[in-house]
Amino acid sequence: MAISWKKINYKIILGFFDLLGRIPQKTAIRLSNGIGQLWFILDKRHRDVAINNLTDVFGREKSAVEIRQIARQVFCNLMRVLFEIGWMRQLKEKEFSKYFHIHGLHHLEAAYKKNKGVLVLTGHMGNWELLSLAAAMLGYPMSAVYRPLDFKPLDRFFIELRSQYGAKLYPKKNAMRPILRELKQKKLIGILLDQYTRRKAGVFVDFFGRPASTNKGLALIALWTGAPVVPLFLLREKNGFRVEFGQEVPLIRSGDKARDIEANTLQYNRVLESVIRRYPDQWFWVHRRWKTRPLRD
Repeated sequence: MAISWKKINYKIILGFFDLLGRIPQKTAIRLSNGIGQLWFILDKRHRDVAINNLTDVFGREKSAVEIRQIARQVFCNLMRVLFEIGWMRQLKEKEFSKYFHIHGLHHLEAAYKKNKGVLVLTGHMGNWELLSLAAAMLGYPMSAVYRPLDFKPLDRFFIELRSQYGAKLYPKKNAMRPILRELKQKKLIGILLDQYTRRKAGVFVDFFGRPASTNKGLALIALWTGAPVVPLFLLREKNGFRVEFGQEVPLIRSGDKARDIEANTLQYNRVLESVIRRYPDQWFWVHRRWKTRPLRD
């Protein structure tokens, strides 16, 4: 009988996260901080990316020491995501209100009443992997667009994790039709908009004072369908998690398609900026957000 390494690797991943989920929370925090500090020291490539990004954004208002401390905390927070995924898999529904504190739910409720479905604007803030859990616990199962991972056993794990609470996952490459279908069925679709995008798929709009190629799909869908766009972020706080719904982002519709895509996408970046400024150590600064650059005239 041939050995299926994909299945073996998948079982190892399951066992790893199950083990993390059994560690008491206080111990998990200490471990994630310790491992995160070590990761920061050893991983020069990602450390430099984080520090350079932070310097470009906050260099005029924060000292080099402050920026380095934020970068260090970014690594610790990313490590906590792993422990919290394990914890999430074992969380019981009755414990939800103990750990998750809801803010601005009325914004989602108002948008949902428009009967056009809801486009949920979010990003890699806090612990984004818990978003599907939070939405489902509130009675609004949320499907999402995602980028498949190259390592298939890990990709399978995250698909099953995110689907555990009723979410459907649509690969980014072929997501348009299922998104439109879900919106017609008055459902929620989550879109992470804070990663770099190749030039053909994006539009260059300002993000922290620099042009950033940003996926134009969210603006396109909003313009086609009229579905409201509501921000949602899951932010880590001392006493648990802050599930924060923002005010619906007003749709700009002038009749000029190119300008409307650019104007609406800029609005979405502004929403992301405002949350990142409030919680700078909880964003994914290790990502090369400004990797794609505009062509010179």
